[in-house]
Amino acid sequence: MMDDTQLSKELHHNVEEIRKQIGHSPDVVIRSFCMGDLAFQAALIYIDGLVDKLMIHEQVLKPLMHLAKNAAEYDRRTAAAEAIISAGEVKEQNQLAVCVMEVLSGNTVLLIDGTHTAIVIDTHGWERRSIEEPVSEAVVRGPRDGFTETLRSNTAMLRRRIKDPSFTMEMYKIGRRSQTDVAVLYIKGLTNEALVEETRSRLKQIDIDEVLESGYIEQLVEDNRMSPFPQVQNTERPDRVAGALMEGRVAILIDGTPIVLIVPVTFAMMMSSPEDYYERWLPSSLIRLLRYGAAFIALFLPSLYIALISYNHGLIPTKLAISIAAGREGVPFPSIVEALIMEITLEILREAGLRLPKPIGQAVGIVGGLVIGQAAVQAAIVSPIMVIVVALTAISSFAFPQYGAGLAIRILRFGMMMAAAVLGLYGVILFYILITVHMTRLKSFGVPYLSPFVPAHPSQWKDLFLRFPLHMLKRRPAMVSPQDDKRQK
Repeated sequence: MMDDTQLSKELHHNVEEIRKQIGHSPDVVIRSFCMGDLAFQAALIYIDGLVDKLMIHEQVLKPLMHLAKNAAEYDRRTAAAEAIISAGEVKEQNQLAVCVMEVLSGNTVLLIDGTHTAIVIDTHGWERRSIEEPVSEAVVRGPRDGFTETLRSNTAMLRRRIKDPSFTMEMYKIGRRSQTDVAVLYIKGLTNEALVEETRSRLKQIDIDEVLESGYIEQLVEDNRMSPFPQVQNTERPDRVAGALMEGRVAILIDGTPIVLIVPVTFAMMMSSPEDYYERWLPSSLIRLLRYGAAFIALFLPSLYIALISYNHGLIPTKLAISIAAGREGVPFPSIVEALIMEITLEILREAGLRLPKPIGQAVGIVGGLVIGQAAVQAAIVSPIMVIVVALTAISSFAFPQYGAGLAIRILRFGMMMAAAVLGLYGVILFYILITVHMTRLKSFGVPYLSPFVPAHPSQWKDLFLRFPLHMLKRRPAMVSPQDDKRQK
């Protein structure tokens, strides 16, 4: 609960109270001065490193010290706020705790002796990363700009794409200690009000000390926290967020991270990419079908190998069975142990490649995979066919346009392998049924995760497995219940 203590009319008392709350840190600057011919004692308070010092000097301090005589007909507060300070955004505040928070947020607070109202001046000026191409989402065709760690830069990139007066932004501060700025973006008159209200409600229920990255928000607002499937989409791409907003979804931006959240999300969204709409419909449809095929391979291929080798030999063609048997000659482990050795080794190599410096990580991934695979075959620890299965699985798992969806498949693959080792093909089928039941019951902000496939909306299947021509996609997704469902006349 924020303290509602009011500012005093005595300048030294206000300065001491703010200093007491912030502490005597060397980066806290308190500049006392006299306002020109008016002879008003005043003080500027800001944090070095969070403000633009040149702006403070030219637009605040210099006018107040040298031009204050032109404002003699005004009272102390109005003179500073309206007649002298030339900064773009100036507001008044009389609560002590709010003034402290404004200073910690990168603003400058002006205190004037004899008035209990402070003037808060927007002087943000910290170092920021320039706009670059997204790192986690490769761009084949489309805009090359990606979000940065600065909230205002990110909202500006979306404003450039959506020049709609109804484009609405709501600001929140989440985190008792971090006081992180969080923005909720939607298009009024297009986005369903129930969805916006649900988003507001879930954000207001968050009670935590710090929000250091969007992953905190993602984990605290999702519907089912035990599910391996992500129920909030995250992205670095402004074009993906702009497209989601135009469909009637809600975006959540967090200051200090380039990762933006989109709600609600469906599994079909996880399998699509913005490039699907930039290319012509035939190649886009083919690529999307390849992604679904890659998802099938990444989830089922190791378990099918285990089931066929251990239980269902009769389903393997004779010549292939003889070839597999010859390759497994001398391998001392059952197929499940063989598969686990290779899969765990692959996951370790993948994680090591991510954590190492980029040039070294690529070398470790390639050389490590080749050397370990070849050595394992020569040592008769695994069979050559197992190396092929693991390689195909690894390549297929990289085909997901969203990292979160690929991670869920990687987790479920191990459960599928265990089921195949215990019950063979029956185990594979039973585990697949469990996954399907779970996904059918799963929701994201009230929207079924498998929509528009379950529940069935045949009119929405034009953008499911295939991407029909753009002139046929005349309506927005029905699962988010947009107020305006027509996107084309």
